[in-house]
Amino acid sequence: MTATIERGSATARVNPPADAAAKTAKPRRPGGLLGSSNGKKAVMAVTGAILVLFLIGHMAGNLKSFFGAESFNAYAEFLRTMGEPILPRRVLLTVVEVVLAAAVGLHMWSAISLARRAHKARPVKYAAKRKSQAGGYAVHTMRYGGVIIVLFVIWHLLDLTFGAVNPAGWDGTPYERLVQGFDPSRWWVTVFYVVAVIMVGLHLRHGLWSAFQTLGLAGGRSYRPLKGVAAAISVVLVLGFLAVPVAVMAGAIK
Repeated sequence: MTATIERGSATARVNPPADAAAKTAKPRRPGGLLGSSNGKKAVMAVTGAILVLFLIGHMAGNLKSFFGAESFNAYAEFLRTMGEPILPRRVLLTVVEVVLAAAVGLHMWSAISLARRAHKARPVKYAAKRKSQAGGYAVHTMRYGGVIIVLFVIWHLLDLTFGAVNPAGWDGTPYERLVQGFDPSRWWVTVFYVVAVIMVGLHLRHGLWSAFQTLGLAGGRSYRPLKGVAAAISVVLVLGFLAVPVAVMAGAIK
């Protein structure tokens, strides 16, 4: 009788204490929406859209240099006076610069966070190499191209915005800094500019295509057209940005 009772008690189901169940429960991922992969992808998409709009506007402004010094200098002055007389001089431009800086920072943060999460999810490499866009040029373009772009932006600001490394200096007009900045004697600056702009184009092409895929638009009949759209936008921006330094080197803008 005793043995029966002991056997029954040994095999009986015992409910664990409430605190023990709480300890074994999987903790929620901290950070809320921004801590999730979808949240980081949303941040990358929004900040990417802001940067694309900036590139389009910046390219359009640069092309005004083909209409002469007066037109280009007027465009540069408009950037500093937009919002007047409601807002003081350069206030709206400062707001735009702050938004752009925040967009760049958040874009880089989301990209690095997603890359680290993907690496942790698959810490062991595949035994056989897989031929894919993610494992091909795209990864290297987004990683090393991003470094080149950041270095270029720093130089670009010191050169054409602040005039710190420009032959025309701070006192030179925007048009003078543009022409002297890409003077044939400074061919290495133009080469650096060309490489950086091409990296921007490759980065943009992959980013737009990834955004289409994330939104679920790149499927079926829309696959090839949207891939063409991503490539076309990138090519237009690259050619638009490269037209100015090439024209200065060739003497068309002087």
